[in-house]
Amino acid sequence: MTPKTTADRERRAVKSLDLKSTRRTPGDDSLLPPVDWAKGHGPVTGALSATTGAAAVALLGTATGMPDGWPLVIGAAGALGHGIGHSVHRKLTLRSAVARAASWLVAGGWTTWAMAHGPLSWAAAGSLAAVGLGTWAAASHTTAWEEVTEEERFSAEAKAAAADLDARRRIVAREWQERIKRVCAVDVTVVAVEFWPTGAGFSLEAELPAGGITWDRINARSRGLATDARLPLGCTVRVEEGAAQGLVVLDIMTKNVLKEEKLYPEDYSPLSILTGIPWCMRPNSEEIRVFLREACALLLGPPGSGKSTFLDVILAGFARCTDVVTWVIDLKMGAIGLSWVIPWLEAQGLIPPHGEKAPDGTRPGVDWLASTPKEAVRLLKAALRIGDARQLRYQALMMQKNTTLLPVSPSLPQIMIVVDEGAEVLAHLNSRRDPEKRELAQLIKRGMRTLRAMGIRFVLTAVDGNVSAIGDTEVKRFSPVAVALTSGEQAGHNVAKLFPNARIDSSQLNEKGSGVIGDAGSTGFAPTEFKGWKSQPSLARAVTLATNDRRPELDQVSAEAAGDDYARRWSQERAGWLWATATNSTSTSDATTASATTVVLDKPESPTPGDGDSRKTLGLSYQRRDDHDPDALAARLMADIDRTYGTTDEPPRDSGTPQDGGSGAPRRRPTLGLSYERNTPSPPNTSGGDQREPIGEGPDWLAQAIDAIESAGAMGMKPSAVADHVGRSRLAVRNALKAAAERGELVYRDNGPHSVYVHPDHA
Repeated sequence: MTPKTTADRERRAVKSLDLKSTRRTPGDDSLLPPVDWAKGHGPVTGALSATTGAAAVALLGTATGMPDGWPLVIGAAGALGHGIGHSVHRKLTLRSAVARAASWLVAGGWTTWAMAHGPLSWAAAGSLAAVGLGTWAAASHTTAWEEVTEEERFSAEAKAAAADLDARRRIVAREWQERIKRVCAVDVTVVAVEFWPTGAGFSLEAELPAGGITWDRINARSRGLATDARLPLGCTVRVEEGAAQGLVVLDIMTKNVLKEEKLYPEDYSPLSILTGIPWCMRPNSEEIRVFLREACALLLGPPGSGKSTFLDVILAGFARCTDVVTWVIDLKMGAIGLSWVIPWLEAQGLIPPHGEKAPDGTRPGVDWLASTPKEAVRLLKAALRIGDARQLRYQALMMQKNTTLLPVSPSLPQIMIVVDEGAEVLAHLNSRRDPEKRELAQLIKRGMRTLRAMGIRFVLTAVDGNVSAIGDTEVKRFSPVAVALTSGEQAGHNVAKLFPNARIDSSQLNEKGSGVIGDAGSTGFAPTEFKGWKSQPSLARAVTLATNDRRPELDQVSAEAAGDDYARRWSQERAGWLWATATNSTSTSDATTASATTVVLDKPESPTPGDGDSRKTLGLSYQRRDDHDPDALAARLMADIDRTYGTTDEPPRDSGTPQDGGSGAPRRRPTLGLSYERNTPSPPNTSGGDQREPIGEGPDWLAQAIDAIESAGAMGMKPSAVADHVGRSRLAVRNALKAAAERGELVYRDNGPHSVYVHPDHA
């Protein structure tokens, strides 16, 4: 008999689970229970095995004339090898070694005696039964003894490790108590220290002293704490309020894990919009999940900050969701969505495969891809129609579920609309020059306002958070999930605009793909540093193929409401550019480089009948000048200058003497007609109305003025200060600010000579 320890039994049990021979298949006709030949013996089976083995050897030896001393020699060898040697190897106790050796010797001695006196007598049978009972009792006793000894050994090791950990905690607690008192002049008491599993830092919880001192006092000196601790570059001290007032929690990074590049995990398991989607990692390597069932998201990042990589991760998360349909708007030839459509194009035979061909039945990784303003308007109008149809047709379902929110599920998926480079769209909210993009921007804002309950949300990106980039501050108010990528950002402007009350040292977050993320929603979290995963060019293909069978399709009610705009979204007349672009990109030796350097050219002009030269051209702007009006470009330039700076009309070009064929007016040297060149007073306002700028889009410098007013906070700025800031006349600035206030972009605070303009966020 061989007694086993608890660890040994668990190890053998785990091993036995991996053996396919122990699993019965549905077609197995055997009536016998499965046998695990690798499973070890316990006290009962060990004693039974020992007694039956001894009886079999005695019978066989008697029948074959085996010498009587051989079983005793075998028993002695077993006692020496298995009983003593194996016990020492496994570090068993002396009691177990003696019990094992005795079992071998008793079994060998009984076999020798039985062969000499006959194994088929009642004396032999009775003595064998006594040997079996004795072996079982000894095995049970030694097994229990080993378990107790092992637990004591583990407890001693755990106590030693805990004591060592407690000693480290006491050292850290004492060190940081003194540091906080020295740097922040606050005498706290550290009540808990927790080391991060990754070894990249630790968190400590401290109790604030009496006297009304709040955690903000420590938060204001977080940079000083990091400097005093001599933390490596890139490591920060993050301070937040504890679970109760009077408690403060500090997250202290001791190793800059943000500079380490980590690939997106090769885990394409199903996700749900209701349980959160992983977007990035905290400094302690924990993943950050965002909840977008009711929230829109705004992603800001300067060029080179890793925004495209972050978008790949976002699209990968949506593709893994079993209850999300993804639509993409990218006015740069659909760049971010193209790689998610290529596998489908290959499966359809529309483009040659780049490597192994995608299998038949592959669907696009994104459900709709709009690359032009016209297609984007179709997409957004379809989304608005879907919202109205869902509101009407699913009332009974919402009443059944007792909710005012559409119950999202795989059969009724949420629609996530990803808009890349929102600056290309939202900056045209008040544009008069591009009505198509203005309509597009207004549709986005309308969708953000009205489609929350019906399961349609937006993810917007922009270079920065200035009004000139995102249209107005309403976009930020509708986007509780906010991300600011800080690599390549010099002064942390995006962090300050998205998280004005957060005291985070963004200058330390200069690694590509790092930044600050926060969620102001009901299930959100405070702004925190993060590191994004790096995505390889093959990520889109891998996720598209891995999730092909579980990505949902649009429900019938929504598809009917979207109508022909949705049904024909992949038709040749609307999506033919996809396989033309993809074919060009895959025909080179480096498909990634080719797709990243796509050149967008103007559509060539159609040749007019009778042209002698009908060769195709690139359709560049210099080739399309009006031959009948060589001054057309100059006229447009003058018109733009007049609209912007309030200039006057130029004198007629035919001014001159009558002899020259002119009108007789004195000839003047052509000028730009700027205000400083007009010494004569302006004609009076005969209409009786106000001659300020018309309400609508203001001059080009107005966005700079609004940003300056926003930066001034609640104090606001006087028109004279704004005029000095933008370098324009006070009259022009006053008229432009007044028009902006009437449009709701600014708030005028009338206080006599101290009147100021205030940004709506600080009004």
